[in-house]
Amino acid sequence: MPDSQSPGAAAPPADKPDSGYIPGDDTWTQFRNIYSILTGKMSAEGIEKFRVARDVRNEVADCKRCEEQRDYLLQYSPVVRFLSDNIRQLGGDLHSHNIYCRRCTNRKAGGFDPQYGILVCANEMKDQGHLEDTMAHEMVHAYDHLRFKVDWTDNLRHAACTEIRASSLSGECRWAREFFRRGQWKLTQQHQECVRRRAILSVRARPTCKDEAHAERVVNEVWDSCFKDTRPFDEIFR
Repeated sequence: MPDSQSPGAAAPPADKPDSGYIPGDDTWTQFRNIYSILTGKMSAEGIEKFRVARDVRNEVADCKRCEEQRDYLLQYSPVVRFLSDNIRQLGGDLHSHNIYCRRCTNRKAGGFDPQYGILVCANEMKDQGHLEDTMAHEMVHAYDHLRFKVDWTDNLRHAACTEIRASSLSGECRWAREFFRRGQWKLTQQHQECVRRRAILSVRARPTCKDEAHAERVVNEVWDSCFKDTRPFDEIFR
């Protein structure tokens, strides 16, 4: 049957019937989208479209703020400076020239690449404290790469160990961050459970990992030795 809509009629936004998201950068459209999210009328797909549009719109400002905070932390953060110094002693060099602030399209805080350095996802950084934890996490990976010759491609035990150490030593599993941002409200063994949970998630995301049970088994195999290893710190710093 032919479409009953008249040729001159405006078509409704293509995304709205499926996801609840309305494309557009004007204030009124943003208000409508936020209202839909708050009232539960927007689907998970629509929320992701809203976040992507926001990230693209704010890319320049997000990266500028990230770079300013990165440079401040490199100069004044005790944990970042300490890790930077220890990386330098092993022959590495991490500074503003190879710690990149970029807009990321996947939902992660950052990453480390032995060849290129550290990527910080500027659109995912909530504040300077979040950036400090992210930089410290990736710097632990850089330290491990230089100190222990990590096999990033094929050895899941290596990957699990460095993830355990990075989550434990960076500060991202401190009680306040778990309690207020992630809704993890346990008062005992909170740090260990956070480290274990994040290590399993990271190992699970690797191509050579079969499933979550495989990731959990690998993390358990290296847990005792890797969690106790606080190098280059004397103890868990934060």
